Amino acid sequence: MRDVFHEELEGITQSLIEMSNMVASAMARATTALLDADLQLAEQVITADDTVDLLRNEIEERAFDILARQAPVATDARVIVTTLRIVADLERMGDLALHVAKVARRRYPGKAVPPELTGTLTEMGQVAQRIVAKAGSVIASRDTELAAELESDDDAMDQLHRKLFHVLLERPWPHGMEAAIDITLCGRYYERYADHAVSVAHRVMYLVTGVK
Repeated sequence: MRDVFHEELEGITQSLIEMSNMVASAMARATTALLDADLQLAEQVITADDTVDLLRNEIEERAFDILARQAPVATDARVIVTTLRIVADLERMGDLALHVAKVARRRYPGKAVPPELTGTLTEMGQVAQRIVAKAGSVIASRDTELAAELESDDDAMDQLHRKLFHVLLERPWPHGMEAAIDITLCGRYYERYADHAVSVAHRVMYLVTGVK
């Protein structure tokens, strides 16, 4: 019975890894759509978000089923509770990629990102990919040292976020109010995406150590 229980937990872990890969792909494609005004790619991200939501529901149902059937305690209960929190973070990351794609779609055929901010948004996309890749690895390996590295990646994202506002506020903005709103929103989406990845890492650290 315990072997079956742990196989079920391992299956849930594999689904979390799959979900992390899905939200990583979503943000990568959303970033390209944003920078290149690629409507088809933006639509793909928007449509694919339903799959992320379905996987979240599936993982939650499996976790609640295990709780009901097995009544786990101690470390095993902590695994289930942590899983439910991680899946919520990952689902939110998918939503944030969706929001970026919607900005790209809303401004098509124009580009939402002015030339002077293309480099910064490109870097934010790169940091997002780095941080979500590490989050997925942390879920798979439960490596607390790797989990701790996400803090520095999040700091890099925060610096880029501040850089966006520096450009918006430091000099007269020539691109109009709508562009300023788009950039402000996108900056927030990337910053929150990284925050949720860090939250995933923190939850895994709690799972391993039992310390919040």
